[in-house]
Amino acid sequence: MTDTIRALLTSRSVWIALVVLVVLSTLPWVVSAYILGVLTIAYYFGVFAMSWDLLFGFANEVNFGPTFLIGTGAYAAGLLNAHGVPMWVCLIAGGAAALLGGVALAVPALRLTGPYFGLTTLVAVLLLQQFIVIFASSTGGEIGLTMNDILSTEAITNYWYALAFMTVCGAILFTLSRSPVGLILQASGQDRIGASALGFNVVKHKLAAFCISAVFSGLAGAMMVFYLGTASVGTVVDVSVGVQVIIAAVLGGRRTIVGAAIGSIFLILAGEALRPLGQLSTFVVSGIALLVILFFVDGLMGLLLRRREEP
Repeated sequence: MTDTIRALLTSRSVWIALVVLVVLSTLPWVVSAYILGVLTIAYYFGVFAMSWDLLFGFANEVNFGPTFLIGTGAYAAGLLNAHGVPMWVCLIAGGAAALLGGVALAVPALRLTGPYFGLTTLVAVLLLQQFIVIFASSTGGEIGLTMNDILSTEAITNYWYALAFMTVCGAILFTLSRSPVGLILQASGQDRIGASALGFNVVKHKLAAFCISAVFSGLAGAMMVFYLGTASVGTVVDVSVGVQVIIAAVLGGRRTIVGAAIGSIFLILAGEALRPLGQLSTFVVSGIALLVILFFVDGLMGLLLRRREEP
């Protein structure tokens, strides 16, 4: 434990994250409520991306359907809230539902090799979409499900909720990734056979990573819909949302956790800044992300760390 703490205190990623956090903490006094609202969404996407990075960056399992976990948590919380369950209970239930759904999906899927795990997660998203549409009388279908409760009506309050939530989740995920468990996950992802030969239960550790990713994704999905006041396929389940999460994590820097949050903030802010371009904005943002991924393999975080290492 002491070695882990020492490694965290000497990590450049930690100090970069602290600087970014200080800057973000000053924004409520210098930007409009509208910008705070955009950043609030970005922070929840940051948790989605960090959770995805734990599974892909370290366990090397490509989850093409992160919105299965996000949507499961969001809709579980929303459906309970529609029946009068208190919001805090709904949030816990959202994380628990994502965990159960993740275990049910991961136990058989993690025994597959090659691209089949990723394809399984993608099919799970499509099944969840169809479930929501078929049971529209309860789920709201394509129109969406309206929450009885919301986190707050104040933009600043919602901002602090999201920032605090992203910070806590990021701290837990980053610490875990730098712990012996994270090292075992990384070894399992790079050389499954070699890790097994050393006595590590590869499937068990990858399942643990998937479960952790599921809990944070589901809880973040539940919090986001309580912020938005509604849960819909387009906001928490659609495949395009999952693609945005994956791009944000890779753009920020694989195997960094912190970079995934930075990538999410960059994507959301860039998309909003270019909104006057209409549909062209998506093309421009995607092009920028593609250039960064192609020419800076380690992402934005890798670029920052590399510059810090230069004399």
